Amino acid sequence: MLALLLALCALPAFAQASDPTPLQFNDATEEARFHKLTAELRCVMCQNQSLADSNAQIAHDLRREVLDLMRQGKDDAQVKQFLVERYGEFVLYKPEVAPGTYILWFGPLLLLLAGGVWVGRIVAKRAKQPAPTTDDDNQEW
Repeated sequence: MLALLLALCALPAFAQASDPTPLQFNDATEEARFHKLTAELRCVMCQNQSLADSNAQIAHDLRREVLDLMRQGKDDAQVKQFLVERYGEFVLYKPEVAPGTYILWFGPLLLLLAGGVWVGRIVAKRAKQPAPTTDDDNQEW
């Protein structure tokens, strides 16, 4: 009885499994656009793999979703916006420059400038100190 109950609970999970058949494209233009778009999107499960490169199940599902959105007439920006609304900015390899991503885009430059100012102050402070005197008279050469 318990096994039957578990099997019935698992049925929806199997029903939502993605279709393993390869994607079929209408023409070469659609295929090229699809590959370009999926290369710009990050797999939400994998570390540093694009949607095009990932073999994760969710990547397969998202590739089908991207193709469906393309066939609904959405442009690349609309497809990206759809995925950002679902998964956040993480899904984009190159997030938009916006107030929420300023630290990502300008943070390294600010750190470099702060380091340059810090090193400049140390060099200026040491330049103001008198150089230590050496007594060459006591040396035996």
